[in-house]
Amino acid sequence: MRYFVVILASITLAVVGMAGFRGGKSRRPPLYIFPDMKRQPKLRPQTANAFFDDGLSSRLPVAGTIPRSEPLPVSGQLVYRWQDSPINTGRLPGTTNFIENIPVPVTAQMLRRGREVFDSHCAACHSRLGDGNGLPKRIGAMAVVADLHDKRIVELADGELFNTLSHGKNLMPAYAASIDVPDRWAVVAYLRALQLSRLGSRDDLPGELRGTLR
Repeated sequence: MRYFVVILASITLAVVGMAGFRGGKSRRPPLYIFPDMKRQPKLRPQTANAFFDDGLSSRLPVAGTIPRSEPLPVSGQLVYRWQDSPINTGRLPGTTNFIENIPVPVTAQMLRRGREVFDSHCAACHSRLGDGNGLPKRIGAMAVVADLHDKRIVELADGELFNTLSHGKNLMPAYAASIDVPDRWAVVAYLRALQLSRLGSRDDLPGELRGTLR
């Protein structure tokens, strides 16, 4: 029994000595058993280095190779999916502030695409009218589904609508994995068109079209 107590005390002291102060603060550098797992020699891509004849640390892509990523199909801009760009995030670069307006040109083709994606991904819950009376609410599966014509949602910045569509909110799932960036902006554009059709007035129409309004 005496040996058992000694062994148990030794194990306890060893565990406390190794892990008991994990997360504590100290001015001394941490002790690494395998420092190469933390600090590995490496070269930053396309930075100065004497290893190659041209003085760069890495090689440019070989002509004809397939790139790992391609720029987004947006008009007049060269934006990749990994960049901190309003097109990818819906926010001003380096901030948490949402952009007010859609950062790409809104065209009739974009609105048609937005309607297709909205009807296939959003209408099931929000209905094709965007009023929140989709199937889950009608059968009682969800008591509350957002009415996209609600004043609170109408006043949201376009970037915040894009962010919600990308990352989800409350019971709404995230769609970043299933809806590509251009299609998400197309949905935002089509939603604005839906809201305008419900909440707009005759004065919002150009003068030459007001006479055609029934």
